[in-house]
Parts: sequence; C-alpha cells; structure tokens
Amino acid sequence: MRSTGARLFWAATAVYLAIGIWLAVDVHYLQGDALSRASSTRAVLFSRDPHLAAIGFVFTPLTALVQLPVVALSDWWPPITRWGLSGVLMSAPFMAGAVVQIHGIATDRGCPAWLRWTVTATFALHPMILYYGANGMSEAPFLMLLCWALRRLIRWFTTDDVHDLVFAGLALALAYLARYDALAAAAAATALVGAVVWYRRRDSRAALLDGIIVALPSALAFAVWTATSWLITGEALQQFSSQYGNAAILEQSGGGSDGGAAALAFSAAEIVAVAPALALLLPVVAVLAWRRRDPEPLAAMILLAVLGFAALAYFRGLTFPFLRFYLCAVPLLAAAAVFLAPRSGQPPARRPGAHMRPRPADPPNPAGLLQGVGAAGLVLGLPIALTAMFSPTLSQEQHALAAISVLGQDQPAALRSERERTLGTFATERALADYLDAKSLPPGSVLMDTVYGFAVFAASDNPRQFVLPSDEDFTRILNDPAAYGVRYILSVPATGRGTSDAVNRRFPTLYENGAQLATLDVEVPNSGPNQPTWRVWRVVE
Repeated sequence: MRSTGARLFWAATAVYLAIGIWLAVDVHYLQGDALSRASSTRAVLFSRDPHLAAIGFVFTPLTALVQLPVVALSDWWPPITRWGLSGVLMSAPFMAGAVVQIHGIATDRGCPAWLRWTVTATFALHPMILYYGANGMSEAPFLMLLCWALRRLIRWFTTDDVHDLVFAGLALALAYLARYDALAAAAAATALVGAVVWYRRRDSRAALLDGIIVALPSALAFAVWTATSWLITGEALQQFSSQYGNAAILEQSGGGSDGGAAALAFSAAEIVAVAPALALLLPVVAVLAWRRRDPEPLAAMILLAVLGFAALAYFRGLTFPFLRFYLCAVPLLAAAAVFLAPRSGQPPARRPGAHMRPRPADPPNPAGLLQGVGAAGLVLGLPIALTAMFSPTLSQEQHALAAISVLGQDQPAALRSERERTLGTFATERALADYLDAKSLPPGSVLMDTVYGFAVFAASDNPRQFVLPSDEDFTRILNDPAAYGVRYILSVPATGRGTSDAVNRRFPTLYENGAQLATLDVEVPNSGPNQPTWRVWRVVE
C-alpha cells in the first residue's frame, strides 16, 4: 500500500507541476499572493539586508519557509522568483499529498477499489484542486494538512491510539502555519475529541487530557508566531493591525460584504459551486451514520468548521468574496462519498488504546446503490465546478482562465479583453524590473515599498539594488534618500492600497510633483487590471 501511495504522490505532483510551469512560463498567469510570498522569501536571502524576519508577519510562514531551499537558487537562476516557480514547486507536492490522504481515507474505510479510485481521481482532477495545486498559493499545504488530520481523527474513533491524536494535533498546528483558518478546525477537533472521550468514559479528566493533546500544538504554534511578531515588529497580529494586513486591505479596496442574507447566500453559492453534490450527500451520510452507530463521519467537523468560519468571516465583512476560501468543500465532498461505504477491516494502529474496539462490519445494503449515487455526484460535479470557476460573479480570482479555454471563447469581447489583461498581470512590473536592471545600479539605489513593488523585486536580476521595508535601515533611508545614496524612488498613486505605501505616507505629494525631492524619470502605464501606473523618480542630489 505504501508503494501505491508513493506512485500516486509522484504522479499527482508531476501533473500539478506541469500545469503550474505552463501557467507561469507560457501563459504568464501569476497569482498575486503566491508571487508576494516568493518575493518575501527572496528578501530573506538576497535583499541588501538579508535576515529571516524579512519573511514578514502578515501571512503565516509555512509556505514561504518551504520555498527557501528553492529560492536560494534564484541568485543563480532568477526565473525561479520572476515566474513564481518556487511557489509551484511548493504547492504541487503538497496538493499531491492531499490526494494521497484522500486515497488513504478511502483505503482505511475498506472501500471497494472502484469507489476508492473514483473518489481519488475526482478529487485530484477537480478544477480548483488542479489550479491550486499548480499556482503556489497556501491552499495546497492547508488542504493537505487538514486531510491528514481528518484521516488520523477517523482512525482514532476505532483505535483509541494516542499517536493518532498526536499526529492530528501536529497536522492542525502546521495547517495554522499555512492559513489562519486552521484555528477553527483545531477548535472543532478539540471539542470533538473531548466530547467523545467524555461520552465513552464519563471521565472529565481524561476528556480534558485528550483534548489538550489535540489542541496543544496549535496553541503553541499560535503563541510562538504571535510572540515572535510582537517582539520583532511590536504588533502581535499583523494580519489585523498592520497597514499591510487583511483588515487594511479590505478598507483600502472596499472589499468584503455588508452582511445580511445576501452574504450568507453568496457563501452557500460558493460551496455549491465547488461541491455541487455536498448538500445531497451530507444528510444521507448523517442518516447512515446514525443507523450504523458509526461515529467516523463526526471527524468531518473540522472541515465544516473551516467552511463555517469562511461564511461567518464574509458575513461580518472580514474577508473578500473569493471562491478559494470555500475550497474545503472539495475534500469534505470526497469524505462524504467515502462515508457512504460500509466500514470494513481494521485501520492500522501503532499502540491501540484501552478503548480500542473492533470495527463492526456494516450491512452492505443499500450501501451499494448509495455508493454509486455518491460516485456519480462526484463525477458530474466536475463540469459544474469548472463552469463556476469561469464565472466572474462566483470566481473573481480564477475566471480569467476562461481566456485559455474553449469554454470562454464565445463570451463578449469586453469580457475576453479583461480576462486577457488579467492573465498578463505583472507584465508591467517585470518590464520595470528589466528597465532598472539595465542600469546596473549598486546596492541600495532604488527605494520602494512592497505593497505593489513585490512583483518588481521578484522579477529583478539585481535584488540588492532595492531598499525595502524589511530592511532594518528602511525608515532612516526613507527620511533622507539622497544622503544614503538612493538614486531612484518608485511610487504609485496614493489611492486604494497605495494609501498604505510607505513612500506615499512619508512624501504625500511625491507621486504628483516629486515633493521637491526628485524629478520624474519615466512613467509606466500598467497593462494589468487594478494595477497602478508607476512613476520612477530620479533623486535630486
């Protein structure tokens, strides 16, 4: 079985890598958040002031840390960060790991081979899974770690093995280091384990101890990350308090929702879009679990908690209307199809606990028919999910992919043009990096913030020419650029996200008139939608 998992892992990794490299190098379509993480990782190693804290504290660090070994080669081969390839090399194996975990859940359940491979294939080839396995975003490690935790919790219901709880807790802690949403899953897992132990043993101390086993790794990860952020930056939760954080971005860009029934309806539509059969299968799974006295589907509460958190956050106006925030519905749907099958066999255990119980053999009928319905729901949901991905209403971030699909060729010309421009986002920033590189500037010659400048820094062959906010002397140089040898300043309009740009905050009139500090060298109109027109200012000595 291990050899099957290894072959599946490498096959899925190859597919996601191929798609990611094609999208980046041929189509030139780069996801902004993924490129930003690659840029931050590069600053750790190759900025003029390299240090680990340059990784930043707005995002949790796992995706950037995993990219460090690959980004270390970018000084020799700059396309690694220019095209975001370090992110692709990170997300592809993580998403392949999620595929292996889904296959393992079906195997542990004792599903027949046809169902096991149908669930695995439909998960691996789901359009959103294909895309997020290939684009370098944090969704791939997040899903893999949640699926790992789910598998271990399902085993624990039968094995009572403390190792299953330990690994579930570790997986959830690592998931937190990939995305903040994992805290909802960790809380749900802790409550679930505590409740189950208390129900089985009527021992509140045992319930508390087992709950601590699951919760402690996530609590430790949260404490260490926030304490480190506070010690270095003076802000414990930069995602909410920093001028670069999510709360600030929402305010600057006017994103989020106004709450009410419309927000809840939108979240429900997003879940249906990525997992159309979920609303049908979950009630059936609940009824079957009750009739079989099968507690294993309760483990799926960790995925439901993440979806609930996403819906609540959007309802309260704390997040953007992005389809990827509901991506957990895809592994939840796969797990629901698995739970339709009757339990068979005994899951592996390293050290069975005192309350280990032999797994009962569920009656096969009407499971055979239900398994067929579940498999059909998985397969038929794929074209629906693909159609939703190409919808500008449901899929703000992915719908531009329709421009490279036959499904998007019959759309209005204005929409096709917008999608083609979106696919070319960051082309202007790459051209700007080339323009600066051609000057062969010494270290510290170009001052800029990375609110928008991360794409310029990632594309440059000369990363040490930039003075960045992560540099310890950034504020000192920003206050007197000429005195410290700065030759050029990159500026963007002081509107939208540009209001948080450190250059604009220090010199409010720079973009308009040079602030008696610099003369205009060149203006660079941007070809990407929602991207700023750049102005390069030559510092007056």
